[in-house]
Amino acid sequence: MSDAARTDSTERIAADVKLGRDVRLFGFVNLYGCEIGDETKIGTFVEIQKGVKVGQRVKISSHTFICEGVTLEDEVFVGHNVTFINDLYPRATTATGELKQAEDWECRPTLVKKAASIGSSATLLCGITVGEHAIVGAGSVVTKDVPPYAVVAGNPARVLRTLPKP
Repeated sequence: MSDAARTDSTERIAADVKLGRDVRLFGFVNLYGCEIGDETKIGTFVEIQKGVKVGQRVKISSHTFICEGVTLEDEVFVGHNVTFINDLYPRATTATGELKQAEDWECRPTLVKKAASIGSSATLLCGITVGEHAIVGAGSVVTKDVPPYAVVAGNPARVLRTLPKP
């Protein structure tokens, strides 16, 4: 677990987690099978599942759920209570009534590109890309790709404007 700084001892970090340098974790986090980049800050009550890749200098606010298939590039901001989804057709059981197993569903990847911001309580459906420096408004439901530098909001999220490039 390298040089990760902890402010509380209530987190659950599996042995297969790759933590970068100077990662800050707060209480009640649950991390397993994921990679967390240098200088990233993860708030209270966050779960990050297997296969997730989190870049450097990312801020993930409290009560956020990041499921398998999600990649957050460097300098991404994730607000409070953000939810990522990785299955277009979620069901508990197969057509024959058996509990679904890993092989019974398709994990659809989601990519959040460098320096994008996701507002609090947003939900991101799977199979989408949020472009560099884009902003997703609080409470939005993102159902399709977000262009770079776009500001989107609503349900479904729609482009409101485009930010100037530096």
